[in-house]
Amino acid sequence: MTDYSSASDILAQLQDGSLTAAALMEHTLARIEAVNPDLNAIVGLRPAEELMEEARRADAMRAANVPLGPLHGLPMAIKDLANVKGIASTQGSPLMKDFVPTEDELFVSRLRAAGAILIGKTNTPEFGLGSHTFNPVYGATNNPFDPTRTCGGSSGGSAVALAAGMVALADGSDMMGSLRNPAGWNNVYGFRPTWGWVPSEPKGDVFLHPLATLGPMARSPEDIGLLLDVMSGPDPRQPLASGGAPVMPLPEIEKMRIGWLGDWGGAFPMEQGILELCEAAAKSFEDLGHTVEAVAPPFPAERIWEAWITLRSFAVAAGLRVFNDRREHLKDTAIWELERGLSMTAQEVQEASDARSDWQRAAARLFQDYDALILPTAQCWPFPVDIDYPREIAGVEMDTYHRWMQVVVPVSLLGLPCLGAPAGFSEAGLPMGIQIFGAQGQDQNILALGQQYHAATQWPQNAPPQG
Repeated sequence: MTDYSSASDILAQLQDGSLTAAALMEHTLARIEAVNPDLNAIVGLRPAEELMEEARRADAMRAANVPLGPLHGLPMAIKDLANVKGIASTQGSPLMKDFVPTEDELFVSRLRAAGAILIGKTNTPEFGLGSHTFNPVYGATNNPFDPTRTCGGSSGGSAVALAAGMVALADGSDMMGSLRNPAGWNNVYGFRPTWGWVPSEPKGDVFLHPLATLGPMARSPEDIGLLLDVMSGPDPRQPLASGGAPVMPLPEIEKMRIGWLGDWGGAFPMEQGILELCEAAAKSFEDLGHTVEAVAPPFPAERIWEAWITLRSFAVAAGLRVFNDRREHLKDTAIWELERGLSMTAQEVQEASDARSDWQRAAARLFQDYDALILPTAQCWPFPVDIDYPREIAGVEMDTYHRWMQVVVPVSLLGLPCLGAPAGFSEAGLPMGIQIFGAQGQDQNILALGQQYHAATQWPQNAPPQG
C-alpha cells in the first residue's frame, strides 16, 4: 500500500488480511501529520489513540467473521457541512464553532454502517459559499500543487486530502460546482450525481429546492462508484430523492458521440491556456474510439445564469434565515444571498423556474444527439489564497462573488450527472479539469466513460503533488 493506492486496492487488502485496519490507521495518521500542517485540509481530527482503538476493534470484528460493510476499516474524513456524531460540525462559521452533534446525518450514518472509520472533518468555506476554502474557524486550505494558491471549494478540504494522499475516499457536496471545481484544481475526481440519487438530510423543506446534492470524490471514477453506491438509495421522507440503482461494477461502454461546448460561444471568459488544455483533454476521447464534435451554444447563457442566481439565493436564504437576526456574524457573501432570497417575490421565483424548464427541454433535445458533453471545470487557474474571489477574468469584470464559476451552472441548474476529471496542468504546474456530463439518470455511463479516460491518463497517479 502507498499514499496513492486506490480505495478498491486498500479494501481488498483489508479483506484478504494482508493489511490490518490498525496498520492502515497508523499510516493514515502519519501521512496527515506529515503533510496536513502545510495544507490544512483535515480539521477536527479525533485523538490518535481513540482512532487506533477503533481500528483495532475493526480488526477484531473481521477476525470474528461477522458480516462487514464494504468500507470496513477505511479511514474517512467528512466535509464540515455535515453532522457527525461527537465531532464539532462548524460549517466554517463562528456561529457554529461549538456545535457537537449527538447523531449522524443520513449519509454519514450510511458510511458508518458500511464500516468507515470517521477520523475528523475536511475544511470548507463558511456555510459552503464560494469556491474558495477559507473560514474564520479553521482558516484557509492550500493547494497541494502550489500552497500559495486556492484549492477551490466548497469541497476543497476533501479534494486536497485526496490529492495529498491523506485519505483514499472523500465525500463532498455540490450546489454550484463544489464537487467539480476543487476536483479540477487538485488533479482528482469529483462526481455530482443526478439530483435525488443521494438523499440529503431529511429536514426542513423537501420540495422547493432541488439544486444541491451530496456526492463522492476519489482518485479514480471506479472508486467514486464504490462510494456512490454506499451513499445512494431512496429515503421515504424525501419524495423527490428517489435514489438510483447501483453503478458498480462499471460496464464496458460502446462508442459514444461526445460534444465539446468550450466557452459556450464566448459567453464564459477564460484565462489564457484553459480552453486549449481542456479541448485537448476532450479530444483525447477520440483516441478511445469515440466521436468528439464542437457544439454551438444550445441555450442562452445569460438566461441560465439569471435563473440560477435567483433559485440559488432563494435556496440559500431558506437555510440561512435562522441567522437573520445575527447576520452581522455572517460573511458578506452570505448576507448578500440572504437579503436577495428574503426579498424575492413568488413571481420572480416562478420566472426563474420557467427558464430552468426551458433549458431542461433544450438539454433533452441535445442529449438525443450526444451521449455526453464536456466543459472546463473553471474559468480561471487557481488564484492566490489570500484573495476572496477573482474580480475579473480575461479583462471581463465579475459582477458577483461567484460569476467566475458560471461555467458549472448549466449542469447545476438541471441536476445533471457530471464527473469533474483532471485535464492536465498549466505551464506553471497548476491543475485544471473538465466536466463530463450527461442526461439525468446516466450516472453509470458517465462514470464508465470517465474510468476509460482515467485508465488512459492516470492523472492523479502520474502527477501527484510533491511532498
